[in-house]
Amino acid sequence: MLQLTQYFPVTNPTMVFFIVLVVILFAPIVMGKLRIPHIIGMVLAGVALGKYGFNILERDSSFELFGRVGLLYIMFLAGIEMDMEGLRKNARQVGLFGLLTFAVPFFLMYVASRLLLGYSHLASVLLSCIMSTNTLIAYPIVARYGLKRHYATTLSVGASMLSLLITLVIVAATTGAAGGGARPDALFWLLFVAKFAAYCALLLFLLPRLTRWFLRRYSDAVMQFIFVLSMMFLSAALCELIGIEGIFGAFFSGLIMNRYVPPLSPLMNRIEFIGNALFIPYFLIGVGMLINLRLLFAGGDIITTVLCIVIVGTLGKALAAYISCIVLRRSWLAGHLMFGLTSAHAAAGIAIVMIGMRLQTAPGQYLVGDDMLNGVIVMILFTCIISTMITDRAARATVLKESEFSDSDKEKRGDDEKILIPVKYTETAGMLLSIASMMRNPELNRGLIALNVVYDDEEADKNQYRGQQLLDSMVQQASAADVRLQTQVRLATNIGNGIKHAFKEYDCSEVIFGVHIHPNSSRVFWGEFAQSVFNGLSRQIIIARCTQPLSTLRAIRVAVPSRAEFEPGFYRWVERLARLAGGIGCRLVFNAREDTLALIRKYIGNKHRSVRAEYVEMANWSGLIHLAEATNADEMLVVVTARQGTVSYKSALDRLPEELTEHYHGTNLMIIFPDQYGPAPDTMTFATATHREQLSAYQELLTWWRRITKGRA
Repeated sequence: MLQLTQYFPVTNPTMVFFIVLVVILFAPIVMGKLRIPHIIGMVLAGVALGKYGFNILERDSSFELFGRVGLLYIMFLAGIEMDMEGLRKNARQVGLFGLLTFAVPFFLMYVASRLLLGYSHLASVLLSCIMSTNTLIAYPIVARYGLKRHYATTLSVGASMLSLLITLVIVAATTGAAGGGARPDALFWLLFVAKFAAYCALLLFLLPRLTRWFLRRYSDAVMQFIFVLSMMFLSAALCELIGIEGIFGAFFSGLIMNRYVPPLSPLMNRIEFIGNALFIPYFLIGVGMLINLRLLFAGGDIITTVLCIVIVGTLGKALAAYISCIVLRRSWLAGHLMFGLTSAHAAAGIAIVMIGMRLQTAPGQYLVGDDMLNGVIVMILFTCIISTMITDRAARATVLKESEFSDSDKEKRGDDEKILIPVKYTETAGMLLSIASMMRNPELNRGLIALNVVYDDEEADKNQYRGQQLLDSMVQQASAADVRLQTQVRLATNIGNGIKHAFKEYDCSEVIFGVHIHPNSSRVFWGEFAQSVFNGLSRQIIIARCTQPLSTLRAIRVAVPSRAEFEPGFYRWVERLARLAGGIGCRLVFNAREDTLALIRKYIGNKHRSVRAEYVEMANWSGLIHLAEATNADEMLVVVTARQGTVSYKSALDRLPEELTEHYHGTNLMIIFPDQYGPAPDTMTFATATHREQLSAYQELLTWWRRITKGRA
């Protein structure tokens, strides 16, 4: 009779990796049929595959390596996707919840372990540390529901890191008291604080500068991804050198690099994809392989130990979450989400219990015995199930409630957003696509339209081929950022009219195109066809130029003319700039009159509270010169202008090209022509002569004078 057991556990690396990939592929499918969060499926699959299950796989070094990477990845994603502005605004709330989610389980578990389980003082402290911290194993669930920047998620992630830091400090002191290291005297704490302060100062000073330098210098997608990962591992390794678990370093590096990796960027898409597809599932399967369900049927005190740890620890986390909701006056639904995110114990618990197993309190006696080890391992399974199920239900209910009580459905029906991106140069196509991707409404999830217009002449075939190559490269970039992009190469006898006809055919709401970059193409500021477009369309037109990655911008400074609030497109451009600043994570500084600033402040406060907006009064339009001169090279200057004959138009806008050329020497510029009342472009024809730029009387006079003086010379 064939003995299948002789083939197990599988040791061939190829087969091991194949089996893991099969589990990662089918676990979500099976769990989805059962309406169970797929994270539980990963953990249960690990239980079945491990030596305590069917002994199909051995937990070898690959699971330790990939599992460690997966754990660091979870913490890094939590930091890099966190709403930093929400964290700043809710720092006190995070501190309160962090102290409660540490102190309440710690106190309850210490009392229970001393009175009910009969553990020693140090063993009780160690077990209390395990239950006071938590692993964000359910974080991928809130990410899938789009709640990464929700108030409850921000509080939970921040509180988890605070409780983890306090726990690691106490574990370090416990290790010293048990004889595993230096005694926790005054010198011990002084050195610990000094090392921790030096570590934080080093990362805060070095990592932003290094990240900004690298992203500006190298645009290759693979190099950027490798750089971000290497910084994560470096931060984790340095954190371990000072005596703190590397998961804190991974989270801290994510916080620092948060603003340099926009949420809607190809880099963020690659980071999330690799983690969710491979490293995080590997970690979850590895956790499951540590769980021995047979212990539940082994008799003895294991049942009592497991029940005590699970019930008391879970009760402590629940009390901390709901007490915080009562004190902070938040809904019970937010409390459910906070409880679900902070109730799972996995990585930190395993790390701490392993530390206890190595500490000897007496010859042959260790701080952590088999009963505590087995109780903690089984507890991990139950808390993971509780955490994922509660988080999944709370996240689903939160999404349903927010969609029910918000006016997003009305906005979806009434918003005509459809962005057209005319492109000509390879150097600017990627930048324009990035700006449009950040300005689009992610809730509508509408695609963008990229257009390349070429002359219908003897070189049309060659130019069409080049245009299609340019658009294909944009499709690849859009796909990497998970943005749908529709493309078209269009023949026209008039480039400006070709853009306007495409705008009308696609029923677009706005146009985003770049400032010309080749001096030989046009000597005028706007370029050869830009003025033809914004004179022929009354919808919003954005002209942009940015020579550095958008994520490295530190601020966006906006100059707003008087009476701009009376234009029909006022709130459209405010909304687009707020989305752009939120995607980049930089400051948004509005310069306008007080009455205009009041409306902008109210809109930003209601719609985009997480945006770091500042408001500076600019008494008149002459302040544009001072604003342009004060704008740094790593900032973007945005000028809101107007067409002739509109409410906010003023004659000073005619001198805008000359003033920007003379006073603004930066490279990051954006000019916005808002939606304004005007005739519909029904009279456009393909045969209309190409519109050249209409020069102002001031510029024509200056050109005439220069021509005369040059002739005399």
